[in-house]
Amino acid sequence: MMETNAFIEAVPEMKPLIGLDFGTKTIGVAMSDRLWTVASASHVVSRRKFGEDAKSLMDFIVANDVGGIILGWPKNMNGTEGPRAQSTRGFAFNLERLWGKKCPPLMLWDERLSTVEAERAMIEGDMSRQKRSKKIDAVAAAIILQGALDRLAVMRSK
Repeated sequence: MMETNAFIEAVPEMKPLIGLDFGTKTIGVAMSDRLWTVASASHVVSRRKFGEDAKSLMDFIVANDVGGIILGWPKNMNGTEGPRAQSTRGFAFNLERLWGKKCPPLMLWDERLSTVEAERAMIEGDMSRQKRSKKIDAVAAAIILQGALDRLAVMRSK
């Protein structure tokens, strides 16, 4: 897991990033363009065992030539780390340990209220409750990734 500046330096140029919304039952996946300007919801991975989840993610990363991972970090509203944030940090650690040198640069990104924002956006888009439930995690991942992309753009311009 890297700090912002180290992450920017470690990701190869013209490689897209993925954003992950790590949950207890699913992992929402979003992907950026190669210029790191726009995040789009991709799909949702139904969680099984860690090894299967990791393989599914690595297959997607390889197939899409992904250069880095932004993992949503669900901190408490007061900025502290609760059980979900600790679980997410553990997931990131285990990915890096399992993949070793094959692991793209990984950065944790504060994702407070991303799911609430995703729900609001889908309601405003007049999406049915059934469709929202299937896409909420991927849309939340896109919101997480877009927030990181916006911050990375500021940092890269300095």
